[in-house]
Amino acid sequence: MNYALITGASRGIGKAIAIRLAADGMPVIVNYVSNTEAAEQTVEEIRNAGGKAETLRFDVSDPKACEDALEVWQKEHPDDYISVLVNNAGIRRDNLMIFMQNEEWHSVLDVNLNGFFYLTRRLLKDMLTHRCGRVVNVASLSGLKGLPGQVNYSAAKAALIGATRALAQEVAPRKVTVNAVCPGFIDSDMTASLDKKELKKLVPMQRFGTPDEVASLVSFLVSDRTSYITGQAISINGGLC
Repeated sequence: MNYALITGASRGIGKAIAIRLAADGMPVIVNYVSNTEAAEQTVEEIRNAGGKAETLRFDVSDPKACEDALEVWQKEHPDDYISVLVNNAGIRRDNLMIFMQNEEWHSVLDVNLNGFFYLTRRLLKDMLTHRCGRVVNVASLSGLKGLPGQVNYSAAKAALIGATRALAQEVAPRKVTVNAVCPGFIDSDMTASLDKKELKKLVPMQRFGTPDEVASLVSFLVSDRTSYITGQAISINGGLC
């Protein structure tokens, strides 16, 4: 059986993606690092709707934790493999660069960029062996244009987009696709502290997007309909360029 692993899936965009992929008929693995209650609630919602889901706790920024968790999962699922990986886990530590602390820089790159590396490297072998796989990286508008106060976050997401395009070329001969989605302002926990009233004025659609709208794009990218789409960074931002 083919599974989808969504990192940071206990809430927000990750949760919406997990629910949507489960509704599409795919068994999903809900990754989380600390909020057990929220992760279990996501799984419960999926199961109540008739889907198949389970949790898998590990920190994507910790290479040993990634390896250990996936080794346990694979021992428990000897006939299954993860054919869809959605690298969604991410954090922000906003600050002007002149005031930015080392920890604010490194923690953001560790989760948003290094987490992609550790996990994708670990799961690619099975995808390449089976000649079937979908990797979707949740990047950001910040990675495309840069935003003040987010030098660390913009750097991580821009690097993630570059990695997406490079990896897509490496694995394309084995029918594995790698794409990035680049949300703009999405109504989620990560944007709760922002001045939404002012920011909406910058968006041509004059509203924030929803996690479900991002999930719809991810659903499309992991489907069989997109077997010839790879190496792309697709914006979903209400017209904000």
